[in-house]
Amino acid sequence: MKTVLVTGSSSGLGKSIIEKYASMGYNTIITYNNNMDAAEKLNSYIREKYKVNSEFYKLDITDEESINSLVTSLKKEYSNIDVLVNNAGIALDNLYTNKSKSEFLKVVTTNLVGTFLVTKAFSSWMYECKTGVIINISSNNSIDSYYSESIDYDASKAGVISLTHSLARFLAPNIRVNAVAPGWILTDMTKDLDLNFKKYE
Repeated sequence: MKTVLVTGSSSGLGKSIIEKYASMGYNTIITYNNNMDAAEKLNSYIREKYKVNSEFYKLDITDEESINSLVTSLKKEYSNIDVLVNNAGIALDNLYTNKSKSEFLKVVTTNLVGTFLVTKAFSSWMYECKTGVIINISSNNSIDSYYSESIDYDASKAGVISLTHSLARFLAPNIRVNAVAPGWILTDMTKDLDLNFKKYE
């Protein structure tokens, strides 16, 4: 039975991805950063409904120690992670003229650097096994939908696409790396974002 790990999968898009893989018979590894209760609830639901093995772990994708600790723990139980979905990300949309350096860096560090760090750790394991699939969640904001209030988010997701191209070439032929770029999805992260910013306040 194959195993999938989805970052940021206690809610929103990640939760839906986990459930879809479980419905196809995959063992699932749910990761969360803050909401342990939601991860635990989803884990129980997946086990009961789909009768697959499911576990949940705390993971900070910006912290190499957290990532490496998870890899070490999983290696004790699994022969490989067949599919890694880099889904975890944040958006801190606000007026462009009010954006700070720290805010910009937080978004880029989470969405782009986090994807790099998780991929580096897990692709090394996949490379040992000579098989694996990595799917990076980008956004159509990085392709043809640009918003000044999400300039940091858009830049980070464009970086994810560039990262995907490079990794696909480097890790071929044993590991397949792709990105998907969905449009607007109503989730807990996006439901309170104001899309009607004034140009200046």
